[in-house]
Amino acid sequence: MPLAAIPTLQSDTPEARVTRWHLPPGSATGHHRHEFDYVIVPVICGTMTIVSAEGRAPAKIEAGLSYFRKAGVEHDVLNETDRDIVFVEVEIKPR
Repeated sequence: MPLAAIPTLQSDTPEARVTRWHLPPGSATGHHRHEFDYVIVPVICGTMTIVSAEGRAPAKIEAGLSYFRKAGVEHDVLNETDRDIVFVEVEIKPR
């Protein structure tokens, strides 16, 4: 069983929730479903492994190169490398 990733809640307002995620080597977020649209802002470069109903896939991230996903995404995010992975997740709450 992988180690648990380390979430740090940075802000939680009626408009948005901002969480910094630190995935040490061998850790995972655990399977989850995103209830809100969200933006991922990588803090460092790395390669995550995404596990979803479609299977396993590597996902390279580049520091500062953000991406957007719609609510409803279901997956687990794993760090199967020997380097830390750090990103900031900005969840956009409906008004």
